Amino acid sequence: MHTLRERKKQRTRDALLRAAVELFTSQGYDGTTVDEIAEAVDVSQRTFFRYFAGKDEAALGLVRMTVARFVEAVRARPPQEAPMQALRGAVVDGWYSINEVVESVVPVELYLRMYRVIEETPVLLAAHLRRSAEAEEDLARVIAEREGLDVDADPRPRLAVAVFSGVMRAAERQWSAGGELDPEGVRLLTARCLDGLGPALLGEWREPGASRGAGGGAQA
Repeated sequence: MHTLRERKKQRTRDALLRAAVELFTSQGYDGTTVDEIAEAVDVSQRTFFRYFAGKDEAALGLVRMTVARFVEAVRARPPQEAPMQALRGAVVDGWYSINEVVESVVPVELYLRMYRVIEETPVLLAAHLRRSAEAEEDLARVIAEREGLDVDADPRPRLAVAVFSGVMRAAERQWSAGGELDPEGVRLLTARCLDGLGPALLGEWREPGASRGAGGGAQA
């Protein structure tokens, strides 16, 4: 059970995170200062830095929370599931469970708008991709543990996670570049991208009888 002090600290952190996301999505990342975030919660700049190393950490705070929940969701998937099946199930079947983490701080729609800010802000996108690489390593170790493999001796866990992460990045780019950010629509788009992985890798893309041009490799 959390102590009163711990609950108070969590409320302050959540309030700062919520204020940061609201400001970033309304006036941009570069147009927002740490002082503005702190003032929105009626705390000092010093208090802000007790919770976040900088405003970039606040900007990525919700993403880190959802990734941590996702990794745990993969760990909790039924042991008989194959690796890619477990990864897909954790994100598609566990979509609303993961969203509960977000909704404890801000509405999901606001989180999706914040994701668009991350995609459009080079410094945030770079930090996001760096942390995504760290999360991929965590996932690979979870998959290796589920399969009884040595992650450093068998390349398959890292390979599976790399493929999965590539599909997720493609889905993220597609929905973040779109118009409306409907949470259920994003979930369905993500599911379609994951389900299209097999056909995209192994299927024939051209219509029957279509020839391959000079830029496509072998001639028909």
